[in-house]
Amino acid sequence: MLVVCGLMFAAGDEDRIFFQLDVAAATAFQHSSPESVLKRPIQLQQQGQGQLAASGGRNPPIVTRSSLAAAEAAKGNSMAPMVRLYGVTASGLSVMCNVHGFYPYCYCECPAALAAAMRQAASAGSGAWQQNAITEALRCVVDDYVLKSHAQGKTYDKRILDVRCEEKESLMYYSPSKAKQLFFRITAASPQMISGIRGFIESGIRLRIPDGFGKLSGQQVVLPETAYEANIPFVLRYMVDSDITGCCWIRVKKGRYSIRPASLRESRCQEEFDVHYADIEALPLRGEWQSLPPLRMLSFDIECVKNNGQGFPEAQEDPVIQISSIVEEQRAGRSHNKAASDGSDETLCRVIFTLHECAPIAGALVVWFDDESEMLKKWAEFVREVDPDFLTGYNCINFDLCYLLTRASALKAEGVASLSRLKSIESRISDTRFSSRALGTHDNKEIPVEGRVQFDLLELIRRDHKLKSYSLNYVSSEFLKEQKEDVHYSMIGDLFRGSPTTRRRIAVYCLKDALLPLRLLNKLLFLFNYVEMSRVTGTPLTYLLTRGQQIKVTAQLLRKCRQLQYVVPSVKRVGGDRDDKYEGATVLEPVKGFYDAPIATLDFASLYPSIMMAHNICYSTLVKGNDINTVDPANLTTTTSNPRHTFVKAGVRRGVLPMIVEELIAARKVAKKEMSEAEDKFTKSVLNGRQLALKITANSVYGYTGATVGGQLPCLEVATSITCFGRDMIEYTKRRVEELYTRENGYANNAAVVYGDTDSVMVRFGTSSIEDAMKLGREAAERISSEFTRPIKLEFEKVYCPFLLMNKKRYAGLLYTNPTKFDKIDSKGIETVRRDFSMLVQIMVDTVLKKMLIERDVENAKAYTRTKISELLQNKIDMSLLVQTKSLGKLDYDTKLPHVELAKKLRKRDPGTAPNVGDRVSYVVIQGSKGQAQYERAEDPLYVLEHNLPIDTQHYLETLKGPLMRIFEGVMSNPESLFSGGHTLKKTVMVSTQGALSKFIKRGIQCVGCRATILEGALCKHCQSKEGTIAAAKALEMQALEKEHSALWTECQRCQGSLLQDVICVNRDCPIFYRRAKVKKEIALLEETLERLHATNDW
Repeated sequence: MLVVCGLMFAAGDEDRIFFQLDVAAATAFQHSSPESVLKRPIQLQQQGQGQLAASGGRNPPIVTRSSLAAAEAAKGNSMAPMVRLYGVTASGLSVMCNVHGFYPYCYCECPAALAAAMRQAASAGSGAWQQNAITEALRCVVDDYVLKSHAQGKTYDKRILDVRCEEKESLMYYSPSKAKQLFFRITAASPQMISGIRGFIESGIRLRIPDGFGKLSGQQVVLPETAYEANIPFVLRYMVDSDITGCCWIRVKKGRYSIRPASLRESRCQEEFDVHYADIEALPLRGEWQSLPPLRMLSFDIECVKNNGQGFPEAQEDPVIQISSIVEEQRAGRSHNKAASDGSDETLCRVIFTLHECAPIAGALVVWFDDESEMLKKWAEFVREVDPDFLTGYNCINFDLCYLLTRASALKAEGVASLSRLKSIESRISDTRFSSRALGTHDNKEIPVEGRVQFDLLELIRRDHKLKSYSLNYVSSEFLKEQKEDVHYSMIGDLFRGSPTTRRRIAVYCLKDALLPLRLLNKLLFLFNYVEMSRVTGTPLTYLLTRGQQIKVTAQLLRKCRQLQYVVPSVKRVGGDRDDKYEGATVLEPVKGFYDAPIATLDFASLYPSIMMAHNICYSTLVKGNDINTVDPANLTTTTSNPRHTFVKAGVRRGVLPMIVEELIAARKVAKKEMSEAEDKFTKSVLNGRQLALKITANSVYGYTGATVGGQLPCLEVATSITCFGRDMIEYTKRRVEELYTRENGYANNAAVVYGDTDSVMVRFGTSSIEDAMKLGREAAERISSEFTRPIKLEFEKVYCPFLLMNKKRYAGLLYTNPTKFDKIDSKGIETVRRDFSMLVQIMVDTVLKKMLIERDVENAKAYTRTKISELLQNKIDMSLLVQTKSLGKLDYDTKLPHVELAKKLRKRDPGTAPNVGDRVSYVVIQGSKGQAQYERAEDPLYVLEHNLPIDTQHYLETLKGPLMRIFEGVMSNPESLFSGGHTLKKTVMVSTQGALSKFIKRGIQCVGCRATILEGALCKHCQSKEGTIAAAKALEMQALEKEHSALWTECQRCQGSLLQDVICVNRDCPIFYRRAKVKKEIALLEETLERLHATNDW
């Protein structure tokens, strides 16, 4: 037992092993930590480095002299940095491990003259004294700077704990004369001080040289103005130095940690202990340690209501009326394609917290309250009691959780924000901007819930999938093949103020919105993919969710550089929108057309990674300036780009980047082999996630070097060299294919490359046999691969037959990997996913491609196109196919946009149901006066149906024209003819019941039979003799409409989960929605017609 501050800490008597899930930096009061942990560095120093290496077995040892000196120097400070590791044991217990003794640091370069003087003194036997004099002088200068400039400088007795000389090498550039350089490693008392120290280094630190340095004594030298490893997050710095990856299993051996008594625990975890960072051991990701523990997921959704019944609810004023929560456990042995459902082994509980009494729901626990504040408190208590590892939902961070916390603050409901695993921390909302070259810029809310990982499915799906819409309805339809009832928030109020039964309706809807994110998470394997990406890149899981692509490569680069004794410079970020452009990949000029003969595709395997390895391209192998002339030309590789760039070959020095990608590719091969041998689905899912992560990570290294805006370490010489070699390889492949495969060389036909793009070439060998094209493709790939530097490899991958080549990056074809049966239609750059196009474009493009490629009937494709154009002009196209939907970001854009102007129009009509910021606005384009702008002609589809407003068919014809013309250009000499001719002459225009002219136009009565104008009655004199036949036809028409309406209604009732309740769904992403409205309108009109017939006839 150990006594600290009068309290006892028990030393652990067994190994502690847990799965590390989340990592956070913290500041600890020195006296609040176990004495054994604080003294651990000093004890290690006394034991000596030999025993350290023997006991730890890690290479190199993570406890350095600098860290020991820092720990000793920090003893006078009242505070010290700490790392909290949150995790889960194999049995599912939550863990918080407080890691002590690790301090942040950065490097700066020692001037060459000073380094030479210190080395000379070392050879004379006085180096230790002089080195200490210099490092202490530098420590005092930097310490004084931080004291004066840092906000918390005065709260520390010592700000700079240690400065030490280390022999390292800068990652940037190769020079024959460049030996190991002397660097100062500056260790600070707090992570927040490092950025200030970096600024001080970049401004040029002036250091007065003490006596004993010959000519340099008393002089003032300026240190080089480059900081090294000064932009590394403290948590990542700790993980790299401790050889810990994200989501790994960690072991702390018995006797090396201290268990916290209940009275001193800072967390709500079931286990909490303290340890020195040297005693943390990351277990290898093999065998049992590649599995996952039982992980608890809590998915939640809220419903709120506007008090005055108009507009979207505001958290400051309007109550939360329901919170649904579904708790599920992810563990080995479960089926990941199956939904969580009532009573399944995976679903632990389904709870709905509701304001006011609610009728029971099968399979769910209904907990109701009369006080909103009490409901919010009980939900927060529920979260703490369930202790989930993950919080998930759909838009749960930017809306649900944000609304809950804001509402709790407005009600002064204490404890609602205490959702993290740390007792002392309440979750706070902050605005953040996520910016990534790959993912764009998004304004988001950030709500830290320490110790729990937040999986917002909306954000994850936005990152990984390109869809027309990101509403939960559309996403569920796309991936789960089902719709959900969508109750508009303007309807929630009436249901809430109704009865327990109507409130049950909201609750069922709310529970479904919590269930679907879990099903999507399981279906799309997000957990496995992100866990494995965290492991592969060595990056904390939360960093992958909140940061861009750069951090993943940075983490790997740091690990490899630490191993090889390199230091990474912290480059100054480029401000503004500047983005240095460079020549990218080659796109060979396409030989456009429709090819009936097979087109073989040859692809370079892992093109950019293989180029890095083959040509040893790296920051560390780049030779610049006069250094090029000092290296044997036989040891150099030079690009053909302008300007040219030169790199040393691997025989002189292996590059760091080639080593990283080589290890990633090798690890992927191992993962794929293990996946093929795995017997259970859980292990296969883990390994599939790993091989995908390894592939993505290897391919992202190139992009890291070319990111000039916001990049951690951009180097255009490296990026342009990689693309230059890629261009040369594509052009070389084209030339060799066309040289080798000729009639002169004994082949049946001359081969021709019809297109090439980035990492592939498409070859027409002239054969009509798919099997022969595959054989020739394999032969060509193997033959040409042998002419490239290893490991560059050209592979035969597929054959297209037929193949439609429209333009650069625009093609479609029937893809074969087996000569007997095609796999699918494969297309690129064709307008089937663009969100600003209607569904009509997607359906027509898809159908035309199927007719041309699968049916191989170009004439039928032309006929289909003419028919659909004719139907469009005659107003026979279902309106749901013409609807366009866009998200309403704000109402005051500089340019006038159709959906924004429509939102303003709807607000004037009915403020209560008008869309608000964040809503999706659906619209169609109607006819207007000559010259009227399109944004003025955007109209609500339901309003168009109700008032018979004429659709602007010419507008929709124009949106069809571009995509279809591009497809037919390859098979028609005059594709324009599809959009003119007899099929375009017949047009139907709806007669509007609105507008200025409608007030003055008196519409005549039309005959029900022939639609001739009559003065009165239902039938003209010519049709009166056929009144029975006409009435029977109208009755049959009514019967068909009622049958269609009944089928649509039943489908909607099934979707909402009840065949006894009215349908109130307003899911505009559902194709049934507008069909239902249209049929309802047609039934009403037909009823009026039948009434006219009945009124004028006795039968």
